[in-house]
Amino acid sequence: MALTPQSNEAFLREVDDELRRDQALDFWRRYGRWLIAAIILALGAFAGLLFWQNQQGKAAERQGEQLQAAFDDLGAGKPDASAKTLAELAQSKSDGYRAVARFTQADIALRKNDLKGAAQQFAAVAGDQSMAKPFRDLALIRQTNAEFDTLKPDVVVSRLRGLAIAGNPYFGSAGELVAIAYLKQGRRDLAGQLFGQIAASEQVPPSIRQRAVQMAGVLNTDKTGTDNGATGGNEKAKQ
Repeated sequence: MALTPQSNEAFLREVDDELRRDQALDFWRRYGRWLIAAIILALGAFAGLLFWQNQQGKAAERQGEQLQAAFDDLGAGKPDASAKTLAELAQSKSDGYRAVARFTQADIALRKNDLKGAAQQFAAVAGDQSMAKPFRDLALIRQTNAEFDTLKPDVVVSRLRGLAIAGNPYFGSAGELVAIAYLKQGRRDLAGQLFGQIAASEQVPPSIRQRAVQMAGVLNTDKTGTDNGATGGNEKAKQ
């Protein structure tokens, strides 16, 4: 007996459904355990991530409280009490807390006129490659400032020349030290140009800019870094 078109379509649909069930059962038999294991691992990893984030948050909160306590002790005239806390924070896994702790330790040393001790703390930050570059750059400038009187001008220029560039966030601080080093080298032209550039930069802190204006004036350099004496000589030669 021949099947009607409707019966034939129903039969094919039933065969197709049965085939799909067999394929699903076969897939489950082969990979079911692995799928369950993968789901459990994924859930475990997610739970671990949440736990880690929670622990990190608690650790950051605890370190913030420690730092505040250290500052409070310093304000209350208890440097010894703050020293222990700062030493602990200086080993923190957090770049921010580690840097602030070491900078504070260095500032305490500077207050005691311990330039060598301060330079060592700044050097620890400057040489810490895991630290963010802005921290390392600032530490290098402050280390150089603390050691300036004991360093050869060539060393100062070599260290900070890459930071003494207009547009760099630390242009003013680095540029001033490099310009003074140029003067010690007897390179008045380079010193005058650099002081002139610092004086012309509106991004430089006012105190540094004011000193640069004065030094540029002493060196007869305008705010564009041009030697006025040389310019005048050229004008006279043209005439």
